[in-house]
Amino acid sequence: MNILSIQSHVAYGHVGNAAATFPMQRLGHEVWAIHTVQFSNHTGYGAWTGRVFDGQAVDEVVEGIAARGVLAGCDGVLSGYMGSADIGQAVLGAAARVREANPRALYCCDPVIGDVGRGIFVRPGIPEFMRDRAVPAADIVTPNQFELEYLSGRTVATLADAKAALAALRDLGPRTVLVTSLRTDATPADAIDLVAADRDSVWQVRTPRLGLSVNGAGDAVAALFFVHLLATGSVREALARAASSVYGLLKRTAEAGSREILLVAAQEEFVRPTWTFSAEPV
Repeated sequence: MNILSIQSHVAYGHVGNAAATFPMQRLGHEVWAIHTVQFSNHTGYGAWTGRVFDGQAVDEVVEGIAARGVLAGCDGVLSGYMGSADIGQAVLGAAARVREANPRALYCCDPVIGDVGRGIFVRPGIPEFMRDRAVPAADIVTPNQFELEYLSGRTVATLADAKAALAALRDLGPRTVLVTSLRTDATPADAIDLVAADRDSVWQVRTPRLGLSVNGAGDAVAALFFVHLLATGSVREALARAASSVYGLLKRTAEAGSREILLVAAQEEFVRPTWTFSAEPV
């Protein structure tokens, strides 16, 4: 498949496109990467260099790709961190152009807004843009728990809360929602849940909780879920495959004591995961 991925990028480490592109390529897919920012490293280090691009820069690259006459062969658009609202407009414009050329193409939006414990960490205006413009335009969204609560307007403490929030988010427009990390009163202290839902069913994968804090895992799982869903057409299968691969990636990272996810060293986990988890209905 051919995936247009519009996200942030770092030279050192793996977040944004630097976390999402290689796993999709390792699974045999072509990725047309457009960067919304070019930083030396992710901002979690507290210091970085580089710049945020504007919407016009994204538009220009999309126009150049379109000039090659290949948009009809694009199977999906994936977006992540948006540095400004005008970049968001450019992302939605790109998704619209791809859909016009290929009506079967899907748009997957990773609505990067914030995280539990950190709160909102994107620029002013971005959370509202995600809620009011990007999420309604998407076929698939991949929030974390904090973003699920913000976008749905609901607090998630129980599994019933989570299912209600998923339904509320789907009511905004997306047909499929993946929650990349979820903890409710039903989640054991030593575990973490990933939950995915479409209009017919809700599925859950529970994996052991690993003692590490790294950036980029959410970007990788969103990309893996998206391409597996495109390839199989099954939310259940896409969730199980993505969760298994990311668990293997994070376990290898934890064992190495690395601050950056070992995307390259653990690449076999994307193709043949060492640990496999099944998705169960909830």
